[in-house]
Formats: sequence, structure tokens, C-alpha cells
Amino acid sequence: MFIFNSSIGKKFIQAISGAFLILFLLLHGTINFFSVIDSFTGKYGVVADDEALFSAGDGLFKLGCDFMSTPVIDIMVPILALGFVVHIVYGCWLTVQNIRARGGLKRYEVANKAAVDSWSAKNMVILGVLILGGIGLHLQDFWAHMQLPEMFGIGSFENNPYLLLNLTFGRWWLLALYLMWFVFVWLHMVHGFWSMFQTVGWNGQTWFKRLKVIGVIVATLIVLLFVATGVNAFVQANFLMA
Repeated sequence: MFIFNSSIGKKFIQAISGAFLILFLLLHGTINFFSVIDSFTGKYGVVADDEALFSAGDGLFKLGCDFMSTPVIDIMVPILALGFVVHIVYGCWLTVQNIRARGGLKRYEVANKAAVDSWSAKNMVILGVLILGGIGLHLQDFWAHMQLPEMFGIGSFENNPYLLLNLTFGRWWLLALYLMWFVFVWLHMVHGFWSMFQTVGWNGQTWFKRLKVIGVIVATLIVLLFVATGVNAFVQANFLMA
């Protein structure tokens, strides 16, 4: 098929999978930020004893985590995983093709406004590998203690997501690793956002500049949601709930 065999089709798949992941990060970051709101409303760490879904005793973050464990979201998990795999595989595939087409590793010496625009554009594969490593760390710290036991009965289930936040971000060195990871995610999204629209044809002189600005705003907003969550959990674990 054209969409799988042509370079344009492959870039289109890469763009669509990237858009899907950006929307997921926005949702995930928003739910995580609920923990910051809970810290100002006195609900941080509050989990109802009855463990009922949407219990009035739970904080917003706990309710958000309950929502993420509903059957609809469980169905979306394999689709999300597939989206990650597709994005990574096609990203590597396109990079190899670009290297071959442009005569080796000096491919970015070609005058191309998308290729020479930023450090991020030149190092998307490196950023992708670093982000992939951070995803593994994140899955180990959170997903393995919540969704994995609940969905497949593997490991021990932790019903208190605030505890996981404190155990993870309460350690300064682990918080530092996550903050570095958030920077990598930001760099990747800043380039990926406008590149995504360029792929589908929005690459006019006027809109190209606007999309780059919008991309910075969107990436910054998403990353700040995660940064605020991590820093707030560090403060809670070390100064307010000790």
C-alpha cells in the first residue's frame, strides 16, 4: 500500500502516532497535576477506606487514577503501546532512510529548514532512545505497581498513588533523573509538533513560524505539568509528610 511503501506515507504514520502520544501526555500530565491541586486542598494522600470508584473521600489525583483503571482505559492500553512501538519503529526506519538518501551521517548539511532548524531536529533518534529509557524507568516505578497487577495479576497492587509519588520523587537523585527525562521529552515534542503539521502539508511561510511557537507552548505546558508533580511530591515526602 502507498501509505506503507512510500516515504510520505511513512512520515504520515509517524505524524499521526506522534499526535496520539502528545494527546496522551496531555491527559496523563493533567491527571498527575491533580496531585498538586490536592496538596492545596488538603486532599493529598487521602484515600477512602472503602476503595470505591469516585469515592467522595479521595483526592482528585486518586480519582484520576481510578479513571485510568476503568475498562475503557484498559482497552486503550494495548493501543497506546502499539502507538509507541509504531512511532519508535517508524522513527528509526525514516532516520536510516534519510542517512542513506543523503550520503551518510553528514546528511544535515543539506539546506533544509526542517533539518537544520534546531539541535532537536538533528538528534531525534538520540532523544528517542533517552526517552525510551525514561519510559522503562516510569513503567517500573508506577505502571508495574498499579496497572500491571490490576490487569494481569502480576506483582502487588498499590491502591495509594500518593505513596508511589512520594517513594519515587521523594529521592532527590531519582527526581533529578526524571527532570532530565522531562527535558528530553520537551526537546522531542518541540521539534515533533511542528514537524507533524509539516508532514500533512502545513508548511507555509506564515503557518510554519506560528506552529513552531505553538509547539513550544504545548510542549512547555505538558512538561510543566509533570515537573510540578515531581517537585510537589518531593516537597510532600521530605518536608510536609515526614
